[in-house]
Amino acid sequence: MADKVMRALIVDDEPLARSIVRRMIQSHRDVEVLGECENGPEAVARIESENPDLVFLDVQMPEMNGFEVISSLDEHDLPHVIFVTAYDQYAVKAFEVHALDYLLKPFDQERFDAALDQVRKQLVDRKSGSVNERILALVAENAGRAEYLTRFIIKSGRKVFFLKADEIDWIEAEGNYVALHAGKQRHLFRGAISTLEAQLDPHKFRRIHRSTLVNIDRIKELQPWFRGDYHVVLHDGTQLRLSHRFRKNLDKDFGGTL
Repeated sequence: MADKVMRALIVDDEPLARSIVRRMIQSHRDVEVLGECENGPEAVARIESENPDLVFLDVQMPEMNGFEVISSLDEHDLPHVIFVTAYDQYAVKAFEVHALDYLLKPFDQERFDAALDQVRKQLVDRKSGSVNERILALVAENAGRAEYLTRFIIKSGRKVFFLKADEIDWIEAEGNYVALHAGKQRHLFRGAISTLEAQLDPHKFRRIHRSTLVNIDRIKELQPWFRGDYHVVLHDGTQLRLSHRFRKNLDKDFGGTL
């Protein structure tokens, strides 16, 4: 086993997350990175064509999530999988129940190394069949279930804390980040607003502008403005712009049409 090189594929829609995994792999001489994939369909194609030994698989991705990637593969020829997730409810309720390894963002080198050690043990013990069964059980358990982001890990100086999605009033894009507005607090979180839109519950958060998401429970009223646009007035008095392009997003949650 010491001479065997594991061929690994990194699958994550966030470039920074992929680069972190790639950097942590560098200290492991028995792991070779085959490549990176930024979405589910690309991952399925690469896995089927290159047959990697190991896949670092992000759970939440737009278009096709990690569970759907697994469902699209031949169940008799699954690679070893280390699930990567930012959502602790997955880790507690799913991965540990099925004795599958995962990396909970943000993770450090020590936790990463421990996950790789588990894969090595599985290869030595030749338990791939048992592991495949557990992966398939996890996928079946989550099939058709809408899992959405319920909290954010916020870093502020040397402090790290959780911010519940329900506490957020609205979200705006700021370059490579988004600003999360919660009451009088404003927190920066790295990521694209389009990616975040796919990760949040659409019954709670709606896109009202190319750069704005709003918690619909915070909306007090809508005021007609200009050329089909509206002002969205929140309960705290904040005014946001509802672009005519996104008006139908609110029609889905309220009786009538704008």
